Amino acid sequence: MPRVLVDLLQSTGTKGGIEVYARELYRAVGQLDSDFEFVGFASAELMRTDHSWFPGEVVDSGISGENRLTWAIGELFAVSRAARRLGADLIHGPAMFGPLHSSVPVVISVHDLLYFSHPELMQTKIFTGPVKWMEKRGAANASRLITISQYSASAIRRYLRFPNELIDVIPLAPRTRAVARSELRTRRGDLFLAMGQRSPYKNFETIVRAWAELRPDERPTLVITGGQGDDPLAPLVRELGLEDSVDLKTWVSTEELRELLATATALIDSTLATGFSLPTLEAMNVGLPVLLADTEVFREVGADAADYFAPGDPASLAAAVRTLSGDRSRRVDLTRLGLERAAKYSWHTVATDTLTTFEKALEHAGELAS
Repeated sequence: MPRVLVDLLQSTGTKGGIEVYARELYRAVGQLDSDFEFVGFASAELMRTDHSWFPGEVVDSGISGENRLTWAIGELFAVSRAARRLGADLIHGPAMFGPLHSSVPVVISVHDLLYFSHPELMQTKIFTGPVKWMEKRGAANASRLITISQYSASAIRRYLRFPNELIDVIPLAPRTRAVARSELRTRRGDLFLAMGQRSPYKNFETIVRAWAELRPDERPTLVITGGQGDDPLAPLVRELGLEDSVDLKTWVSTEELRELLATATALIDSTLATGFSLPTLEAMNVGLPVLLADTEVFREVGADAADYFAPGDPASLAAAVRTLSGDRSRRVDLTRLGLERAAKYSWHTVATDTLTTFEKALEHAGELAS
């Protein structure tokens, strides 16, 4: 039975989408009848929280994933040492990075390459050089790469010069429970939702400025969740006089989020750069219409099941909001199309396809050894 060491050094509770990916992937893997055995190499932070979703032994690395120096050293050197010590046959890095050298095959899940493609949008610009170097070195040592969209696969070929035949595109899937049409509630026509941490590439400023483009008598309520501490959007909301229509929230409870998803008019995602759009699929899965920035990756995920606006253009978004608010038939169509679109994705498929990638990497290693 092949043993896979899973690098969980970035599972700290603060890493957003890449943690969701690792957690949902391995929860789904645990539901499969596979020939693999798994051992997690966990950050000190993960060891202090629930990790019952992992389908195997979880080993405490003693490494903080929040300390960038110790984390980087752990990624480059400790992971491969642990694999050797624990008798692993393969290493999986689900969060972008892998070891500098390894005596066993390595598979890395590369979600995006934003430090290469959009360095100007990164908050931690001082880390741009080191992150790019680590991503390059990890890929150079990898047997295969997994990525989550054709858009990201193109970036991998361009920036990492990685062979196309060794890249497996495995799209993500919604975590939200699919809602049957009989369960759909009546949606408000005056409540728009946006979600996420306030990173520059999320481009929430465009959404706020779009609200200023709308006349007060046609301006719906906008709820933006995901803030922390002093929200950097608050000064802009005050400057534009939007306090009565824009509600800036921190991370909301599961119950409050469920209510927002069930009753809002639409979800808006103005992100300028990303490797996928999990919020899009999760909104569609509960029948929530979606307004997306018209980018290549959003077109790949949303297809004809979303409406689009020009990226970074408040006037274009305002026009889309105005149109959707007043067109109930279009909202009904988007709900139907979104449910059909989201149904094409599942974590079961993500898990089975990932194990197929592991099998390919091990098979190739066996051929080289023979």
